[in-house]
Amino acid sequence: MTVVIDPGHNGNDGNHPEIVNRLVNIGTKMKACETTGTATASGYSEAAYNWDVALRTVRLLRSSGARVILTRQSNAGVGPCINERAAIGNRTHADAAVSIHADGGPTSGRGFHVILPLSTRGITDDIAGPSRRLGLVLRDAYKRGTDLPYATYLGDGKGLTIRDDLGGLNLSDVPKVFIETGNMNSPTDAALLESSGFRQRAANAIALGIGTFLRATRN
Repeated sequence: MTVVIDPGHNGNDGNHPEIVNRLVNIGTKMKACETTGTATASGYSEAAYNWDVALRTVRLLRSSGARVILTRQSNAGVGPCINERAAIGNRTHADAAVSIHADGGPTSGRGFHVILPLSTRGITDDIAGPSRRLGLVLRDAYKRGTDLPYATYLGDGKGLTIRDDLGGLNLSDVPKVFIETGNMNSPTDAALLESSGFRQRAANAIALGIGTFLRATRN
């Protein structure tokens, strides 16, 4: 089965505003092609973190027999734009796609959450159901594997949010979710995200969640 892993942002985005600020159509509105992401107080960038966790996740998935495709090939480039990230999953007819991020929430809050696409008629109504199933098993696997709390700064406190303003979700024709794996602005979370050991646990949990979803889909 085919999995697309989408490490959010890219290491050189900040040097190319002429590219990242270009507007693209995300189905519900026009939005910037890309953003630079956040960073911990010590300067560890979200782009670098996402890339590291993505590589670890890819190795695990490939070792279990999955065909895995990355939306970018290094952390030294720009983009791709959010519409192209979605298109990669669509072109490869992925069975699941996961965009890996870390949040820039309030310093007083911590934890992780999974972002699901809103079921919007003619845009995501065809993938909202399977994306929710993917999001639920990913949330549960990540909670067990990392012991991070659900994001304390979100209203429902259940580790799930639903949005219609993310091009990577709106433009996807395959089951897709985002996972905000921790809050880089929280000193407690940041210390974990900066740890190689924690990043491996995060990757283990993400790979396990994806694998659980794929097995259920296949059966």
